[in-house]
Amino acid sequence: MTNQKLQTRKNQVIARGQGNVYPIYVEHAKNAELWDVEGNRYIDFGTGIAVCNTGHSHPKVIQAVKNQIDKFSHTCVMVNPYETAVTLAEKLVEIAPGDSEKKAIFVTTGAEAVENCVKIARAHTGRRGVIAFNGGFHGRTNLTMALTGKITPYKHLFGPFPGDIFHAPFPIESHGISVAESLKALANLFKVDISPTDVAAIIVEPVQGEGGFYQAPTEFLIALRQLCDDHGIVLIADEIQTGFGRTGKMFNMEYSGVEADLMTMAKGIAGGFPISAVVGKSEIMDAPLPGGLGGTYGGSPVACVAALAVLEIIEEEKLVQRANEIGDLFKQRLTTLQQQYPQLILDVRNSGAMIAIELIENGDVEQANTTLTQALIANAAKHGLILLACGFFGNVIRFLPALTISNELAEEGLSKFCELFNEVA
Repeated sequence: MTNQKLQTRKNQVIARGQGNVYPIYVEHAKNAELWDVEGNRYIDFGTGIAVCNTGHSHPKVIQAVKNQIDKFSHTCVMVNPYETAVTLAEKLVEIAPGDSEKKAIFVTTGAEAVENCVKIARAHTGRRGVIAFNGGFHGRTNLTMALTGKITPYKHLFGPFPGDIFHAPFPIESHGISVAESLKALANLFKVDISPTDVAAIIVEPVQGEGGFYQAPTEFLIALRQLCDDHGIVLIADEIQTGFGRTGKMFNMEYSGVEADLMTMAKGIAGGFPISAVVGKSEIMDAPLPGGLGGTYGGSPVACVAALAVLEIIEEEKLVQRANEIGDLFKQRLTTLQQQYPQLILDVRNSGAMIAIELIENGDVEQANTTLTQALIANAAKHGLILLACGFFGNVIRFLPALTISNELAEEGLSKFCELFNEVA
């Protein structure tokens, strides 16, 4: 079987809306490498969009899953629960940032986690409004599309969206948006569109994911915390892409010292097995009545044991620390590349192993270089790489290597990337 034949079959039976970046069909994967059905090898700098933080097919995850399947695969945690779900919840509330007493719920996807945060915040406050930020990404369901601060491709053709959703600018210094300007826009929102006494929640990514890997300044997060405290608003930290060691802390909010009221967890939680969680302050989490939260597959026993294995791996292999080492390695190599191409690379930025370069034309921040971005993605496979793009302007290459990648493999992949850049720039 060839990649092309499989792509032809796929196009005939899977809707075009669920497209694929690469016409590469994976036969097997191990740690930070993939092999396709034709035997070609690739260094994976995407890890399934920050999902396989512990690498592909980690033996400890695989063994935990095999053991669980021998026992049972599903009973529904809302019907007949099981100890592994309780144990996982205990561990998640323990590692969540902040000293407040916390509780958790399990669902299946990141979007579900976000939606449940909104449900919980509305039940707790009795209010309707939710504020999100330009460039933020929170999911593909109707409500989470409304929260997402980018039209194409996520919202185009899919409206109308739920009401009572509002957006404010996200502070990005390199694009001329200061913390003060963002906070001023929020104050204006309270005067023009919705009273703060009608706002249930403010949701923010501590590092914007799809938006371009922009870090929320600590000053901004502290100000949001104070704003929420002043007006009785629930602060939601969306840590779906930033969690589980990715940014050099277990969760990125730890850098600011700000404790959110609710937080989302997904992606890196279980090594590729579908599970997500909401963790938050107990008095807020308990606002919905019994039966008001949940879902058939939420807290799958198979995914729970995978998540417990992931937490053990992160601790035993010191992957939080390793994320910073990886980030330093990537930043050094990519900064050298930036020095070669100062008119094309605006910025090299990272928070741990969440790394990005932003591409421009003629050294002008206002000229997003989408052409170069697309060329890098289009030609990556020829160089044995899996790369991902993102960005509010579509001009960011993001690197999300497994936290278990070796220095040698990372260096090999970066050398391939530099060759690719030299070829298409």
